[in-house]
Parts: sequence; C-alpha cells; structure tokens
Amino acid sequence: MVRSCNDSWCARFAERHQSALNFALLVVGYILYLVIGAGIFSAIEQPYEQELREELKAARQDFLSNNTCVSDARLEELLARALEASNYGVTVLGNNTNRNWDFVSSLFFTSTVLTTTGYGHSVPLSDEGKAFCMFYSLFGIPVTLFFLTVVVQRIMVLVTRLPLAYFHRRWAMSKSKLAAIHAACLTIITVLLVLIIPAWILVSLEKEWDFLESLYFCFISLTTIGLGDYVPGEIQSKEDNPHPYLYRLAITVYLLLGLVFVLVVLETCYELPQTKHLAQKFYQKKDRELDSETTNIIDQDHLSDEQSDPSNHVTDHQPVIPSVSEQAASLRLDSKPMPNSPPSGSAANSKLR
Repeated sequence: MVRSCNDSWCARFAERHQSALNFALLVVGYILYLVIGAGIFSAIEQPYEQELREELKAARQDFLSNNTCVSDARLEELLARALEASNYGVTVLGNNTNRNWDFVSSLFFTSTVLTTTGYGHSVPLSDEGKAFCMFYSLFGIPVTLFFLTVVVQRIMVLVTRLPLAYFHRRWAMSKSKLAAIHAACLTIITVLLVLIIPAWILVSLEKEWDFLESLYFCFISLTTIGLGDYVPGEIQSKEDNPHPYLYRLAITVYLLLGLVFVLVVLETCYELPQTKHLAQKFYQKKDRELDSETTNIIDQDHLSDEQSDPSNHVTDHQPVIPSVSEQAASLRLDSKPMPNSPPSGSAANSKLR
C-alpha cells in the first residue's frame, strides 16, 4: 500500500514538473557532451602535440650544435619575437609577400569580425586600431545580425514557404512530412553547393591542402567557428597565386553567401513541426501557452495579409465579413421605422380596435 502511494506520488510529481525534468536532463546531457568531447580531443591530439614538441626540441639542438656562434639565449629571444609577430599575422618567411592591411585584406578582416568568424590570423596592431575595432563591432555585429535575419527571411519565402505551399496543394501530403522531406533535400543541396564543391575548388587552388583540410576550412568558416589554422592564400607564392587580391575578395563573397545559405537551412530545420514539438517539451507551461498564442497571432496576421492581397485570386470571390462598427450601424438603420410603413405593435392594434 505504501509503495503504491509512493509510486503514484512520484508519477504525479513527474507529470507536474515534466518540463523542468526535461530541461535538467538537457543540461546534464550537454555537460556530458562537452566532457566526452574534451576527453576524445585530449586522447587524439595529445600524442601529436608531444611528438611535435620533441621534433622542435631536436631541431633547436641541431641548429645550436651546427651554429656554435649563436647562443641559446639569443635563439630563444629570436624565436619568441618571431612567434609574437606571427600571432599578429606578420611572418618573416621569404616566400610570403602578403599584406594584412591593404584594402582587400581589410575588407576580409571586417567581414570575419562582423560575422563573428574571427580567424585571428590578422589582428589590429595599434591601440587606435584595437579601440576602433571594439567601437566598430559594437554597432556592426547587431546590424549584421539584423541584415542576415532580413535576408534569410526573404530567401525563406522563395526556397521554403512557397515550395511547401505549392507541393502541399498539388500532392495533398501532410505538412509535417512534406516539411521534413523538404528540409532534408535542402540540407543535401546546401552541403553540395557550399561545402563539397568549394572544397574541391580549394584543393586545386591551395597546393598544400588536401580535400579533408579544404572541407575542414569550409565547415569551420561557415559555422563561424573560425579557428584560423587554415586561411586561404596565406602560404601561396606569387607564382601560385598571380591575383591574390581577387582571390581574397572571392573568398570574402563565398563566406558571406555560404553563411546565408547555412542560416537558411538552420531556420528551415527550426521551423519543422517536429523541432517545435521537441522544443516545447523543455518549456514551462506558461511559456508553451505564450508560444502557442504568439504562433496563432502570427498565423492570423498572415491570413489577414493573404485576404487583403489583391493578387490572391482565391479570396476575390469570398464574401467580405463586415466589421463590428459596420454591423452596429446596420442594426441602427434596421431599427428605425420607415416613413411610409404602417405602425407596428400596440399602436397598430389600437387603430384596428
């Protein structure tokens, strides 16, 4: 008896706090995902790091043994200075003739900053540049997010909403099933256009990259992770790349367009009924009600916009529902007696008598 009461109490508690329990499981799952990822990265990369460290130590000792006139302290100072300059995008290699702050390179830098990609391969060197970068980003990043939102919403109408409405009318398929199929097809097409094909092109342009490294650069860039370990044109000579400015400009355009396509796919997947149903499991009851009310308001606004659109031939033949004020005025007119009409009610009866 006591056990059945405890079971029923636990069932009521779980039902009452279902969203909170789901959210707690989501937090725990995400933390576990972070911990597992850190463990896997550590297990994979730590041996390579140790091997590279040993190679650098051996190369340093070999250099000192072959150049006895150079002291270990002077070599240490030179290496520290070279690494510091490399962190600012400046290298002393003889085959590197690139400039980080010409106009095209600066345009590439501003695009990576405002889209929060941030490769880190070139950074402001002066205090004035660092101060302007903060001021520029403070206003530029919100404007960029607003710009991308507007562009994505306009593209969504063309590539998502109109095709779904057309095929839904033509095939009479369930909207949720049709939306899932459309999202899968759109994802495959986007992966081909902004990841696979550009990666193959970069393989032919970047002689030091293989396909995996090119694909890695495209993915890291378009997801705005921007680690900066691979940047196009950084190690190319004049013979390999006779038009470095045009190449850098093309990369800038590709990154902006690719980011827009990725956002369109993400927005399409987020608008799936399955995704919204899954997300509502982690909302509180008030949040679910507010989200449903907001969705209903938006749907009513879209419906009123469609009805008021003169180009919509379907609504041209539908009866127009009068407003409340028009209905009230019509009732007042109907309640007034006509001047030539016979009296009604008790007055008519009295005349008859």
